[in-house]
Amino acid sequence: MLIGEYVHTLDPKKRLSLPSKWRAKMGKKLIVTRGFDNCLFVYARAEWQTLTDKVVGLPLGSADTRSVHRFFLSGAVEVEVDKAGRILVPDYLKEFAKLKTKVVLAGLHDRVEIWDEKKWNDYKKKIEEQADSLAEKLGSVGAL
Repeated sequence: MLIGEYVHTLDPKKRLSLPSKWRAKMGKKLIVTRGFDNCLFVYARAEWQTLTDKVVGLPLGSADTRSVHRFFLSGAVEVEVDKAGRILVPDYLKEFAKLKTKVVLAGLHDRVEIWDEKKWNDYKKKIEEQADSLAEKLGSVGAL
């Protein structure tokens, strides 16, 4: 399970070190793609396969389905974890997420999200302020 929050540095060559405790769980080849809220999603290959099986199973007659296909699949890239435990973030994904030097890696069970540190802190503050109302909404549908 991928959990926790880590601040790391995106070096000038666009390499980003993954937390050591996640490396064995994720494997040597990962998928990085555009995520919601202008962050990046990082998946182990098996998790990516599960997600893409669901996405490609949706009917192509729907414009929303086609948009989701394009958003996730065309933006995806397979990256290899180097011997130092780093991945390379391509320019187009770095630009999409507006990543600067300091980034946050957030473990969310089956994926990792990569955020610019300032954007993450702003977002985190907002959701922390809404935690009670979010719990109410989730409780009303039996999720909590």
